[in-house]
Amino acid sequence: MEVHNVEFLISAVRPEQYPDPIIPEIALAGRSNVGKSSFINTLINRKKLARTSSKPGKTQQLNYYQIEDLFYFVDVPGYGYARVSKTEKAKWGDMLETYFSTRENLALALLIVDFRHTPTADDIQMKEFMDYHGVPYFVIATKTDKIKKSQWNKHLSDIYKTLNLESIDQILPFSAETKEGKDEAWEIIQAVLDGEYDANYDEIDEFDDFNE
Repeated sequence: MEVHNVEFLISAVRPEQYPDPIIPEIALAGRSNVGKSSFINTLINRKKLARTSSKPGKTQQLNYYQIEDLFYFVDVPGYGYARVSKTEKAKWGDMLETYFSTRENLALALLIVDFRHTPTADDIQMKEFMDYHGVPYFVIATKTDKIKKSQWNKHLSDIYKTLNLESIDQILPFSAETKEGKDEAWEIIQAVLDGEYDANYDEIDEFDDFNE
């Protein structure tokens, strides 16, 4: 998809602040500093639209971006940052619970994990939360440029087993640096917009090639 019109709409914390649910939205959930903003910026060919930060825990609202009048990207607050107070963590938890369990036009959640590391307990909890609420999701594994391709299958298998996924094809290796996975990410989004998305999406299945 060629993106020409992108607009940051609002940072929301309560349902009454959400934009009107007139188009689908795709939420990005993941640990603080895992690369959600970089993922958005890479897909829309912008360097600084989605705000990135070297300070984990900075995003404390649901940041809405409208893409081509077709859908919203929603960057949700990052989780798992130890220096955030228990009170703040509870507040963020309530915000995410409300959003994911009630947002009627939420078409897909992208669970962003770090390709280099085993998914954390927080990642597992988020995946189980999406399962519980019946939210369609896909796993985006960022920072793949930091791992040799000869080791990709090992890392993919680790994510697949740790998150207890139904299929390894639910994971998309992605790099904001090399643009690895960008076209495939747009394929997933287009399938959502066309109403053809399958939670067991199986078009990205050439993982054996990663060992070459």
